[in-house]
Amino acid sequence: MWDIWRRHKRKFYLTAGVLGSGYLLYKLYDAHKRKLFDLERELAGERENDEFIKAQMQEHFANIQRIADTTTLPHSMSYLRNQVAEMLDHLHLTEKLTRGKGQPNTLTPAEKLELWDELKLLSFTKTMLSLWSLTMLNLYIRVQVNILGRHLYIETARCFGPSDLLEEADLIDRNDQQQFLASADFLSNEGMLSLIAGMQAAVSEVLIGRQWKDLFNATILHETFVQILDTFMSNGSPHHWINCLMPENDSIVSGGGGSGSIDRDPSDLSKLDQLMMEARAVLSSNEFGNIVEISLKRVVDLLVEDSVQFGGDYNLSTTGIPLAKLVPRVAQMSSTLLEEPTNNNRYIQTIQKNPDVEFFFTLLYANMPIS
Repeated sequence: MWDIWRRHKRKFYLTAGVLGSGYLLYKLYDAHKRKLFDLERELAGERENDEFIKAQMQEHFANIQRIADTTTLPHSMSYLRNQVAEMLDHLHLTEKLTRGKGQPNTLTPAEKLELWDELKLLSFTKTMLSLWSLTMLNLYIRVQVNILGRHLYIETARCFGPSDLLEEADLIDRNDQQQFLASADFLSNEGMLSLIAGMQAAVSEVLIGRQWKDLFNATILHETFVQILDTFMSNGSPHHWINCLMPENDSIVSGGGGSGSIDRDPSDLSKLDQLMMEARAVLSSNEFGNIVEISLKRVVDLLVEDSVQFGGDYNLSTTGIPLAKLVPRVAQMSSTLLEEPTNNNRYIQTIQKNPDVEFFFTLLYANMPIS
């Protein structure tokens, strides 16, 4: 045996080394395989959890939009419709002109012309203000509910998470939620006078020099509407129109007090202040400005499409209609624009179903960069 060992010991060493190396490689491979299996199982669990969270967020997002459509928007639209009808009532002008026709000596030609000019200004102002308010109120309410919905979802997730996350959560109480959503009525209250003044100025600037016999076809009417809206949006300081939708920053932060409070440390602000400032930041963004432009032009397109169906002795799509005959019909457009959202208001639907608008609010809800 000793002779065999001496003659073949190198072979024994080599065989043992090969077997040992093989066993070591097998153990390493087995350990690596187990790690891969555990990692795949962990990744599968994470994917399943991500899919669950994604499904939850999608359902919550859909519920948030539904709340805006069925509750918040109808309430605010009803209030807005009443305010517009009351503050921009043109019935007194129509009655004076009607009496003037029945009693020729009641009004002088100059007085009739002045009344017609007032009616023209008021009619276009009322319709353009209704169109702008409809669009902006719709978009603003969606900004509100998506911001609030995201915060509430995160708070709910924290409540079911570790206790240390629950302690860090800055919960939004019900009073703050209600006040934040109630700010949608700011337009119909404090913002309306400023909006009327600004829209009247824009209408006067665009319609100056337009004679009562001037013919308006669909193209000219469309261009006129767009010019009025562009003039209103561009007049004054940048984003001046935001102050028609919501209180200014210093009013938000100070609760109606003097200016200068806006410099307070954000940690000192109430949750309501933070929500309002976040909403204003969204409204001031370039991305929201693009959504506003898209939405306003789409509503104008639809309004002019509907106006072609006026019928009568004049056809907007071909020969056109004199401005004197067009003004009463323009005045009627306001009530059409501000119909109840629950009655499938076509103008609201054309905003909400626009792919760019849907994508914007999806990103806003997810708190992702919008650009």
